[in-house]
Amino acid sequence: MNRLLFAAGLFALAAAPALAHPVTVKSCNREVTFDATPRRAISNDVNLTEMMLALKLQDRMVGYTGVSGWKTLNESLREGVKALPELAEKYPTKEVLLNADADFYFAGWNYGMKIGGEVTPETLSPFGIKVYELTESCIHIMAKGKPTMEDVFIDLLNLGRIFGVEERAEALAAGYRRELADITGKITGAERPVRVFVYDSGEEKPFTSGRYGIPTAMIEAAGGVNIVDDVEKSWTEISWEPVIDRNPEVIVIVDYGEVSAEQKIAFMKNNPAFRNVDAVKNDRFVVLDYVEATPGPRNVEAIRRLAKSFHPEVM
Repeated sequence: MNRLLFAAGLFALAAAPALAHPVTVKSCNREVTFDATPRRAISNDVNLTEMMLALKLQDRMVGYTGVSGWKTLNESLREGVKALPELAEKYPTKEVLLNADADFYFAGWNYGMKIGGEVTPETLSPFGIKVYELTESCIHIMAKGKPTMEDVFIDLLNLGRIFGVEERAEALAAGYRRELADITGKITGAERPVRVFVYDSGEEKPFTSGRYGIPTAMIEAAGGVNIVDDVEKSWTEISWEPVIDRNPEVIVIVDYGEVSAEQKIAFMKNNPAFRNVDAVKNDRFVVLDYVEATPGPRNVEAIRRLAKSFHPEVM
């Protein structure tokens, strides 16, 4: 009898890893089933790559794409991916993914994939490459509500399920939720939301984050309101007129690319068109790195900085 129990125990141990898969997760308007844990994953863009690193998935990756062609690799990320190659400076081609023998691609719409482009879930499927799409980016292909920070946590939790590190993902998401609750608890007594504009780039016309970009969720969590919340876009170009008319009290500068945050601030301060804008008059600028202003592990820390700028009296 003991020998039978021992044999049954061994069988259960041997079977345990297989029981974790298949798993099915929701990715935008698709359900994606993973029969096994990906072993040759590729992530696109700095923020998505940081999600993979936060879950300690480097050993399941064969590389990353879309960082150095757009922005500088910061030191913490450089350390995390030092053993991994950057396979493409900007968006990868299908050939890049096939040559790497990838079995998983973590990207998003306008974060490594374009509608009708060469690299999409449909074009990669015949080659056995499963795609998980960044939740914030789903607005480009389907109807979706305004983003919240839960969108970021959902991505982390889904990655945890896909790669069999659910406990790690749940602990990470729980920690972020606690931090977020601490911030929102402190600003509950704030008098009113602060008017905020996100300035990404552009001088003739500004590129900004509208209703469906994650900065809207971050600004709201920090006790502000995005002044272009009525623009039914994620990231988009608008004109300067509504910015001036709506008179932001704080301007969030997204820092990346060839034009520095200091240069963007100087442009606004030195342009007579903005002389009556409260944020410019009162020198109320907050600088966020690209990786802080796009969905990823640094959002909650960035929200705390925003809240301190919006409501210093309670933070």
